[in-house]
Amino acid sequence: MEDFWKTYLRMCEEGGVEPQESVVVHLQETTAGQCSRLDLSGQSLSVETCSVLARAFQKETIFTEVLLSDCMLSEEGAKILLTGLLGNNTVKILDMKGNNLKSSGAEALGKLLAHNKAVRRMVLEWNALGLWDDTFSLFCDGLASNSILTQLDLRNNQINHHGASELALALKCNTVLEVLDLRWNNIGLLGGRSLLEALQKNKSIVQLEMAGNNIPSDILKALEQTTGHNLERQSTLRESRNKTQVLRMEIQTLKDLKGSQILKLMEIIDRQRDEIGHSNRSALIQIRQLQEALNERKSTVNSITAKLQMTEAALALSEQKNDNMGELLTRVRAETEEHKEQHNKERKKDEEEYACREGKLLREIQDQHQTTVQLQLKLEEMERRCKSQQQQIFDLKHELTNSTAEFKLRLVQTEERLETEKQRSKQALDDMDGLRQKEVEHVKHHLEESERVLQERIFKLEGQRIQLEEELSKAKAACVTERSQAEEELGRVRAQAHLEVQEHISSMEEKVRSARSSLQEVQLQCSQQRQTIYELQSKTSQQSTKMDGLRRRIEELQQELLGKDQEKVAEVSKVRVEFLEQIGHLQAERTAQTGLKEKINALERELKVLTSNHREVLLDKEHEMLSMHEKLRHKEAEILRMREDAANRASYLQSAILTYVQGSPVGHYDIPKK
Repeated sequence: MEDFWKTYLRMCEEGGVEPQESVVVHLQETTAGQCSRLDLSGQSLSVETCSVLARAFQKETIFTEVLLSDCMLSEEGAKILLTGLLGNNTVKILDMKGNNLKSSGAEALGKLLAHNKAVRRMVLEWNALGLWDDTFSLFCDGLASNSILTQLDLRNNQINHHGASELALALKCNTVLEVLDLRWNNIGLLGGRSLLEALQKNKSIVQLEMAGNNIPSDILKALEQTTGHNLERQSTLRESRNKTQVLRMEIQTLKDLKGSQILKLMEIIDRQRDEIGHSNRSALIQIRQLQEALNERKSTVNSITAKLQMTEAALALSEQKNDNMGELLTRVRAETEEHKEQHNKERKKDEEEYACREGKLLREIQDQHQTTVQLQLKLEEMERRCKSQQQQIFDLKHELTNSTAEFKLRLVQTEERLETEKQRSKQALDDMDGLRQKEVEHVKHHLEESERVLQERIFKLEGQRIQLEEELSKAKAACVTERSQAEEELGRVRAQAHLEVQEHISSMEEKVRSARSSLQEVQLQCSQQRQTIYELQSKTSQQSTKMDGLRRRIEELQQELLGKDQEKVAEVSKVRVEFLEQIGHLQAERTAQTGLKEKINALERELKVLTSNHREVLLDKEHEMLSMHEKLRHKEAEILRMREDAANRASYLQSAILTYVQGSPVGHYDIPKK
C-alpha cells in the first residue's frame, strides 16, 4: 500500500492545497516506523488539511488509532474530517479531546456513530457537545443506532439534565456500550434519575463514571449497584456460554467417537460377511468335489463284478465308517449346541456390559472376532475331516479296484446300499450346511441387534442432551425473572424509604421556617421599640439644650440688670414682671420636663419588661430549636438505621439470589471431567 504521507501530498496537489509542514513531517515519521497509530495531537489543523485528511481516510489505511486531541479544529473542519471517517473500516480508536466541538460537531458525530462500523473507542473530553439540546439529541440518536462502540468518554462536555435524558433514551436502545464516562458535567438530580431508569433496562454497561455532576449519593450508589449487576450478569453469561461451548464440544466428541465405533463395527461386520461368504464358497467347492468323487465311485462300482465277500467286508467296514460318521455328526451337533449356549451366555454378558458401560464395545467386538476365528478354526477342522473322508474314499476305491470277482453276485445289493449311503451322506452334508447357515444367520442377527441397540442408545443420549439444554434455558430464564423481581422490589423499598425520609425532612424544614419567621417578627418588634426609645432620647436632648439656652439668657439679663441699676430703675418692675413670667414659663416647662422624665422612666421600664420578655421568648425558641435539632438527630439516626436495614435486606436478598443461583439445577450441569 502507498505511504499515507505520499497520499496526503498527492491529494494536496490535486486539490491545490498547501500542505502543512508539521503534518507532513509527522506523517513521514509515523509511516517510516510502520506504526498503526496516527498521532496529530497538538497540531493546529486547517480546514483544507482536514478536507485532504478526510479524502485520505476514505481510502484503505493502515491506521487503527487516530489521535486528534487539542488540534484547534473549527466547526467546518471537524465536520469534514468526521464525514471522511464515515466509510472507514480500519480506525478502531478515535480521540478528539479538547477541540471545542459544538452543534455541527455533535451532528457529525451522530452521523459517524450511525454509519461507521469500525470505531470501538471514542474520546470526546473537553468539548461542548451538551450546549445545544437539538444537536446533542442527534448525537444520542446515532449512539442509539450504533452496534460497535464499546467505550465512550464525554467528560467536561456541559451536559445538563435534558442531555442526560436524551442519553438515557439512547442507552435504552444501545446494547453494546460497556464503558461510559460522564464526569464533570451538569447532569443533576433529574439527569441522574433518568440515567438510573435507563440502566435498569440496559444490561451491557459495566462501568459508569458520574463524579462531579451534582447527583445525590443515593442515586450514585444505585447507579454503581446497577453497573455491578450488569458486570455480574455478563460474567455469568460468559461462564454459561463457556460451559455450553464445552458441553457442545464434549457432545460432538462423543458423537464422533460413537460414529467411529459404529464405522469400525460396520467394517468388522462386512469383513465377517466376506469371510463367511468365502467359507460358503469353499464349502460348495468341497461339496462339488465330494459329488465328483461319489460319481467316480459309482462308475467304479459299476465296473466291479466279483469278489462279493470282499465287498461284504468292505460294506461292513463302510457301515462301521458310517456309524463313525454318525457319531461324528452327533459330536458336531453337541459342539454346535454347546457353542450356541456359550454364544447365548456371551450375548447376555454383552448386553449387561452394554447397560453398564458403553466403553466395552470394542472388547466385545474383539470377543466376537475371537468367536469368528474359533468358528473359522472349526470350519477348517471340518474341512480337514472332509479331506480325511475323501482320502478314505480314495482308499476304498483302491481296494475296490483290487477286488474284481467277489462283488459280482451281490452287485444289486451293493448298488442299493450305495444309494442309501449316498442319500445319508447327502443328508449329513445338508444338515451340516443348514447348521452353518443358521450359525451365520444367528451371528448376523446378533450383530444387527447390537447395532440397533447402539443406535437407540445414541438417540436416547441425543434426547437427554436436548432435554438438558431445555432445562438449562428454563433455569436461566427463571433465574433472570427472579433476579429482576428482586431488583424491582429493592427499588420499590428504597423509593418508599426515600419518600418517607423526604416527607419527614420537609415537615421538619417547615417547622424550622415557622420558628425562624416568628423569631424575625420578635426581632422586628424589638427594633421598632428601640427606634421609639431613640426618638424620645432625641427629644429629651433637645429640651435639655433649650434649658441650657434659657439659663444662659438669665445670666445675661442679671448682668444687664447689675450694669443698669441706676439707669433703668423704672424698667426694673417691668423686667421683674417679665422675669416672673419667664420664671413661670420655665417652671411650667420644668414640670413638663419632669413629666417627660417620668414618661421616659416608664418607657425604660416597659423596655426592660419587653427585653426580659423577649429574652424569655428567645430562650424558649432556643429550647425549641435545641429540641428540634435533637429530633432531627433522632430522625437522622432512624434514617441511617432504615438505610442500614435496607442495605442488610438488599444484601440478604442478594445472598439469597446467589445461593438460589448456585443451588439451582444449572449447577448440576457442570463440565464433565475428562
